[in-house]
Amino acid sequence: MRLNKHISESGFCSRREADRLISEGRVLLNGQRPGVGAQVEEGDKVVIDGQELRKRAPGAKKHVYIALNKPTGITCTTEAHVKGNIVDFVGHQQRIFPIGRLDKDSEGLILLTSNGDIVNEILRSENNHEKEYLVGVNKAVTDEFLRGMAGGVRIHGQMTKPCKVRRIAKFGFSIILTQGLNRQIRLMSEALGYKVTQLRRVRIVNVTLGHLKAGTWRNLSEAELRGLLPQRTDW
Repeated sequence: MRLNKHISESGFCSRREADRLISEGRVLLNGQRPGVGAQVEEGDKVVIDGQELRKRAPGAKKHVYIALNKPTGITCTTEAHVKGNIVDFVGHQQRIFPIGRLDKDSEGLILLTSNGDIVNEILRSENNHEKEYLVGVNKAVTDEFLRGMAGGVRIHGQMTKPCKVRRIAKFGFSIILTQGLNRQIRLMSEALGYKVTQLRRVRIVNVTLGHLKAGTWRNLSEAELRGLLPQRTDW
């Protein structure tokens, strides 16, 4: 079996992401750095970032928890008839669905899972789970704009919660939200006379986008799951 397929079938990440890990020298096969097209034989030892890969037992039904760097143009829906739906894009062997949403025109971090029991726990606004975004706009970011965004803006007939905002470039800012209203950042910006030109989510609670390339995904680590779901152990 090809090494990238072996890694993918273990549930660690997609084949595309496995190829990247191999090419970056982060995978060892029997103690050696393999090429992207390397083959795995029965009994071979595969190590990724210093941790031995454990192949999933046949018939095992362990829950799936994925971090995806969603590119623009992909729709966060499980409806199969929608072209470019996120489930078909990931193409996982288990039935998974997104936790929350990320607009079709937006990119960046989104979580997917096969465990429906934890979705509401992560999304519930009163838990104040932080989500961080990097945003590009069509006009220079002013102090007045930053104060307006941070203090709350009326959209969808309600005031948004106060949030953390800071300038990161002449036409860019970062924002940390603890709620997830539909198209919230775009509508908040529009209410203050700005248009969003680019929007990327880079963090959900303790899970960060890091170096995950657009269109690739990886499994969450146990440490990330503990941070997301501190009251649970039934991952």
